Amino acid sequence: MKEYELTVLVHPDLEVDIESPLKKVRDLVTSNGGKIIKEESWGKKKLAYKVKGEDFAVYNYFEVELPADAPLKISNNLNISDEVIRYMLVVADLKGRKALEEARAAASEAGEKEVSDKE
Repeated sequence: MKEYELTVLVHPDLEVDIESPLKKVRDLVTSNGGKIIKEESWGKKKLAYKVKGEDFAVYNYFEVELPADAPLKISNNLNISDEVIRYMLVVADLKGRKALEEARAAASEAGEKEVSDKE
């Protein structure tokens, strides 16, 4: 199974009951043999341009593991969903993620060293 990143923009009117559309996305992933590794809610944000007549959307991010045939099935279902205004499903950049973690560790280590040098 490959790792993917799935970002889903949910209709802003559903912000009050966001759990219902998110449950449908979770069920869609798991019913196609996938596994959700991480889930983040990025909240309601203004869009750069109108999408399906909406200026705002509720952003949700998922890191998932999917079998080979699942991305097409998930894309087909999200395309016809009224609750999801837009989505993006891409293969995760594992090398980039590792490099970012190493850079953050090096930066925090350098920050700790500067603090100990001042003392």
